[in-house]
Amino acid sequence: MFIDIHVHPAFFEPINGDLAREELRHRELDIHKNGTAPLEHIFNQMACAGLDKLCLLPQDYTSTVGCALVDNEEIRRLVDLAPDRFIGFAGVDPADPVAPDRLEDAFSRLKLKGLKLHPGRQHFMPGDPRLEPIYQICERFDKPVLFHAGLSWEPDTFTQYCRPDAFEPVAAAHPGLRICLGHFGWPWVREAAMLMVKYPNVYADTGALYFDCAREFYAQTFTKDIPLTWIDRSLRHQVMFGSNNPRFEQIRMAQALGELGFRDSTLELIRGENAIAFLGGLD
Repeated sequence: MFIDIHVHPAFFEPINGDLAREELRHRELDIHKNGTAPLEHIFNQMACAGLDKLCLLPQDYTSTVGCALVDNEEIRRLVDLAPDRFIGFAGVDPADPVAPDRLEDAFSRLKLKGLKLHPGRQHFMPGDPRLEPIYQICERFDKPVLFHAGLSWEPDTFTQYCRPDAFEPVAAAHPGLRICLGHFGWPWVREAAMLMVKYPNVYADTGALYFDCAREFYAQTFTKDIPLTWIDRSLRHQVMFGSNNPRFEQIRMAQALGELGFRDSTLELIRGENAIAFLGGLD
């Protein structure tokens, strides 16, 4: 089982019938050169990369943009079109007074599998007390949280909210809450590794690719910035494959990951087994 834990479906064709909404997504995500993708194209990309399932992440920026760029209903609609391939996450904006109610609805009615938050774009510190009701709902439903961590290319983002050490209060206060630091917290990958060593409920995904060659970037990040052995020996149960698609192509990243020199058993964990544990199963 090969799972991409970090996919943004903003330009999937079935949720882009409104040209104005599509243009808003291009502008607010700072992604301009791609068009919309029919599901057949998405499935072909998955086949080329060897992927079995994609975790689809919403983007609720109500307080900063005025709306959700991809909302929970759209995620549910996509999952219903391909339930054997898509896993849906929920999104809420912590500044929205009804965020806890929206999250309850996403987990109970829409049956979404986790929560995606972007502190840098939604302008909050992860340990802010106003997040407590949201974290408590995730714990009650046994749902994980995937945070954007590290650099964001989106406009109106502030990296101070996204450094890995900003997530330590959440990991410490909620040891039963599974947390993923998206993008491995790049460029602070050592900070991310530090939290993962200290807190077994902290995961990270490999969706960090900010220069033009996946093989070279991954070699720098996962063999030099942090030694390969840190993952292969100590963090092997806490790293998941993530692509950050559509900003980056899954096939290049999947191939580069396989060429780093991890043990086969570690690759199996990264490619899918850890994601299944993070999600609490696939049912």
